[in-house]
Amino acid sequence: MDVCPKCGLPKEACICEEIAKEKKKIEVTTEKRKFGKITTIISGLGKDVNLKDLASELKSKMACGGTVKNKNIELQGDHRKNIKKALIALGFKEEQIKIE
Repeated sequence: MDVCPKCGLPKEACICEEIAKEKKKIEVTTEKRKFGKITTIISGLGKDVNLKDLASELKSKMACGGTVKNKNIELQGDHRKNIKKALIALGFKEEQIKIE
């Protein structure tokens, strides 16, 4: 049985990611890229949250492509209107999310 090195609980019952979600200050911005394309950038998540899984969830909810770069999630398109609802549904608190 695997044990989490941070909290000491079994991997199945590990709550490190849930605790990490409550402490983050998430910033959502947009950036104009090559050929006038808009990219939504979600930063401030840190390394405690599984960014690949979170990016995958957000990509499916927003119906877009995206990637994880430099500890940020980048989504293709302008998703500032809907991203807050999606992040709240994934367990983040509304007060933590700042949209520019």
